[in-house]
Amino acid sequence: MKLPRRNFLHLAAGAAALPAVSRFAWAQAYPLRPVRIFVGFPASATPDIVARLVGQLLSERLGQPVVIENRPGAAGNIATEAVVRATPDGYTLLLANGANAISATLYEKLSFDFIRDIAPVASIGSAALVLVTNLSFPAKTVPEFIAYAKANPSKINMASVGVGASTPFLAGELFKAMTGVEWVWVQYRSSYMPDLISGQVQAAFPVIPASLEYIRTGKVRALAVTSATHLEVLPGLPTVDEFVPGYEASSWFGVGAPKGTSTKIIEKLNREIDAIVADPNMRARLVGLGLQPMSLRSAEFGKFIADQIDKWAKVIKSAGIKPE
Repeated sequence: MKLPRRNFLHLAAGAAALPAVSRFAWAQAYPLRPVRIFVGFPASATPDIVARLVGQLLSERLGQPVVIENRPGAAGNIATEAVVRATPDGYTLLLANGANAISATLYEKLSFDFIRDIAPVASIGSAALVLVTNLSFPAKTVPEFIAYAKANPSKINMASVGVGASTPFLAGELFKAMTGVEWVWVQYRSSYMPDLISGQVQAAFPVIPASLEYIRTGKVRALAVTSATHLEVLPGLPTVDEFVPGYEASSWFGVGAPKGTSTKIIEKLNREIDAIVADPNMRARLVGLGLQPMSLRSAEFGKFIADQIDKWAKVIKSAGIKPE
């Protein structure tokens, strides 16, 4: 049967619209099966804890299981690459964090570009660090620490887990650049806290979740937090910025998705994760971990990540830091 031209065009237009309509309906129905969140660090590490806390409530809100999949290694780049290569359907997500912003500059031969290949979904919180010393160290304040370091160049042993691809290491490098002090980095593959407590190393810039109990029990001395504002979890502690104006160094956590993921899905996930972060019980748990809850729209989160990449790129290049 031969169709009149007008009828044929109407049918063709309708057929062409079907994929768009079905994609929209599919996005509206999302999710229809379990969602995976890839974490680039081992179980029990802070990123894993954050992912599991958020994942549990996200599962309840989405009505589908949220499975946390740990892919540790290469400063989180293994997990990130797995998400970059995944189908952009909202079922594979990334627990993005500060290491991603550092890796963007530190590793020159990555198979992906974080800004280009990962769509920002939602922020969760920022994680400040804290400058700590052992109890026998003579300096008890940041000004005293700076004065001692200048009077004893390169005589402070500063502990760090790994070199380069970590916010604590770069926080120290930024502190050095802004104060003109020097020290000797001592690298550890695992926790340095026993050596810090015993005095084999004198100081460190640990993330707060890893050091909070040592501070509270008086096993190490906390001098200042690296956030721009005071923290609820350590309310009496000053910020480094109060003594070194403009200083700020924090890690952060959020959720990303493969590029090309539906805007509708990203918007839905952003709403749900924002609601989770705003929940009083979740907020209390995040604060208890030493995190500051942070809620940003996806576009705002994307700008935040870009700013973080630019900030740490300057430190990495200025200090000549290379990956190990």
